Parts: sequence; structure tokens; C-alpha cells
Amino acid sequence: MENPTSSVTAAMLAIGDELLSGRTKDKNIGHLAEMMTAAGIELKEVRIVGDEEDVIVAALDALREAYDYVFTSGGIGPTHDDITADAVSRAFGVPCLHDAKALALMGAHYEKRGIEFTDARKRMARMPEGAVHIANPVSVAPGFVIGNVHVMAGVPSVFQAMLDNVMPTLRTGRKLLSSSISSPLAEGDIGEPLGAIAQAHPSVSIGSYPRFTDKGFANEIVVRGVEQADVDAAIAAVTAMIEELMSSRSA
Repeated sequence: MENPTSSVTAAMLAIGDELLSGRTKDKNIGHLAEMMTAAGIELKEVRIVGDEEDVIVAALDALREAYDYVFTSGGIGPTHDDITADAVSRAFGVPCLHDAKALALMGAHYEKRGIEFTDARKRMARMPEGAVHIANPVSVAPGFVIGNVHVMAGVPSVFQAMLDNVMPTLRTGRKLLSSSISSPLAEGDIGEPLGAIAQAHPSVSIGSYPRFTDKGFANEIVVRGVEQADVDAAIAAVTAMIEELMSSRSA
């Protein structure tokens, strides 16, 4: 489903009070961003919200209207505050039900392990009516897809395994090309001429990422675009700028 001439967009909604309190450090955003970039899908927005149904619904409605795909993480576990399935169901205007296939998968899994399939564990089989499973090879309890929304676990190993199963189903677009050049000059020295280069090359994005070295501040200038010729032209302009500024310093 690759179309190298089209733009495909995505957003992420990370759900959980523990993310906002700092008790849990999110590892899923970076992984999703890497996977999206590799597939030619532009991750345009990430939101983090707590375990409040109204807030989740409002964020989900805004994101699914604005982007081709939405990926959620968190809130599909067995406890009372795992309310993502309820919120997604409400957003789509359908009931949240115990899915028969999910119950069967999980029941067999727990029976094999000699663990009671409690009502709490059965909560993980709840999903919006009409949703399609996202397989979970780590702990069996599935995620689900409804519309353009992909609902996945917050545990990084499970999130990553689910995303691996989702990726082949997605429409992909233009691959983002990237090239970089090291600058021995601080951002304050290159800010104005680099801004002029960015204006002169609107088909690419140009970022400057400072670092501190034993000789003072320096930075890495990164050019990103979908056409190699555009990236190369901007890199050439940046290189010429650096050479000109360095020459004027030594003169």
C-alpha cells in the first residue's frame, strides 16, 4: 500500500496519569516516531492525557479528524482506571462489549498457565462493537482497530509487538530523506543566515541541534525533505554559509 507521491499523516495519544505525574517515563513515542518515519508516514502530533474519559474522547475526536491514522497507548489493562476502551467506544458512538474472540483467546491462555480468568482480567477483552483485533504475541490480550484509530497497550514491549503487526496494514507515503552537516559555529552565529537559507528552500525543513564541545558551542544542522535534489541543494547552501562565516572570522 505504498504510494511514494502521497503524504500520509499520523498522531499519537498517550494515555495515563502515570505519564503526567512522572512515575512512568514514556518509551513509546520515540519508537512510534521512528517506525512512522521509516514507513514514510508523517507523525504530526503527540498528546499526553490522563485517565479522564471526557478528556480522552475530546483528544481522540480532534486527532482522528485531523490525521490519517491515530495510535493510542495505555489504558487497556485490567484495573478500574483502564478506561481507554470505554472512551474510544464513546467517541465512535458504539457500545463497549466483551469481545467473544478475545475472551476465548485469553481464557485458553490463562487456563494453560493455571491462572484464574477473573472478571478483572476479562476487562482486557472489552472493546468497541465492530472493532478488529491487533494481535498481541507477548501477553495475548489484544489491542484493536476501529476506524482510523489503533488502540494499543502502554507496556513498551507489548506496544512494540502490536505495532509490528499493525505496520503492514498501513498506507505509507513519501519517505523522508535526511542529510546533516556539522557546524563549528554556535547557533547565535548562524541563526540569521540559516533562516535566510530556510526561506530560500521552502521544500525542505532545516533544524539546528546545538551541543557543547571542548571548544565551546557547536551544532549539527539537519536538512530533511522528500526530494534528494532539494535536500542536496539546501546542504550545499548551508556548507557555503559555514565556509563563508569561517573565512570571515579568520580574515
